[in-house]
Amino acid sequence: MEKVTEPAPTAAVGEPVASGPANGSYLSVRDLHIHFQTDDGLVKSVDGISFDLERGRTLGIVGESGSGKSVTSLGIMGLHRTARARIKGEVWLDGEELVGASADRVRRLRGRKMAMIFQDPLSAMHPYYKVGAQIVEAYRVHHKVSRKVASERAMEMLDRVGIPEPRKRFHDYPHQFSGGMRQRAMIAMALVNNPELLIADEPTTALDVTVQAQILDLIRDLQKEFGSAVIMITHDLGVVAEVADDLLVMYAGRVVERGSAERVFTKPQHPYAWGLLGSMPRLDRERTDRLNPVKGSPPSLINVPSGCAFHPRCPYASLTGGSSESVVPELRETAPGHLAACHLAQAERNRIWTEEIEPKL
Repeated sequence: MEKVTEPAPTAAVGEPVASGPANGSYLSVRDLHIHFQTDDGLVKSVDGISFDLERGRTLGIVGESGSGKSVTSLGIMGLHRTARARIKGEVWLDGEELVGASADRVRRLRGRKMAMIFQDPLSAMHPYYKVGAQIVEAYRVHHKVSRKVASERAMEMLDRVGIPEPRKRFHDYPHQFSGGMRQRAMIAMALVNNPELLIADEPTTALDVTVQAQILDLIRDLQKEFGSAVIMITHDLGVVAEVADDLLVMYAGRVVERGSAERVFTKPQHPYAWGLLGSMPRLDRERTDRLNPVKGSPPSLINVPSGCAFHPRCPYASLTGGSSESVVPELRETAPGHLAACHLAQAERNRIWTEEIEPKL
């Protein structure tokens, strides 16, 4: 992994980039860039994001595929240490900086102080080893205990996450579990060491709604018990509306809006957030017309549009006097703790939201 040292960037209004973790934050990400050199060009998967997360709170990260959500989470976990990865910025975990740390040090922290629930547990778990053996290994890496003690701990965790007959299922292979049970087993493996940071990357993908609700309840209950900080990465705004305290909206590797979940859902300030909300079905209102998806496709991260990356898809780009096409918008505070990166004047955004967007949701 290549760490590039550059002069500290100038902070946008309300966007701290000062070196070091924020007071009270268990996780602090500062101006993180993650780029990959490919044969086609430089892929700017994450292009300068910053956020903080305290123990006991849940941060939801939302955006379309290709927005940089999963790359961010893998970067925090230290899983981009390849020759082609160019990483700069800072990631502070409980006061310890990870980007400049050795691979061995990050490996010791992974699983013990931070853990991840991967999007596809069937791919993340080894098909040749039994589920119980994989959880035992995850526990013994960080604890000097006998295999018998580790096996008891693994069966206890399988029981805690709702696996029926845990002593029997302990000896099954991943392919013998259903999708929901594999996700539960992955959660058991992630939580077996009581990590203080849990990253859940699309933990409810491809699960039916009943199992989704059970998985979310399980994560919430375990968070309360262990006091963990949780990052929930998802396409599903309904998921983050239920579990997140704070919300971070990503587009083309950048943060376009950030604030409390309540504020972002009730008074969103970025046209991309309006589009995401407009494409979400609601059960509390009767709809007479079809949902409105965000028009167009996410941009190539090799050739990101100039100015605001969202401007080719934004129906309001013409109202910015050409700024959207030429100037990258800064994250600016629109209300205490609520930031948005948009060239539209705040009064104009408030008018559009009140008159055009909110009545149609």
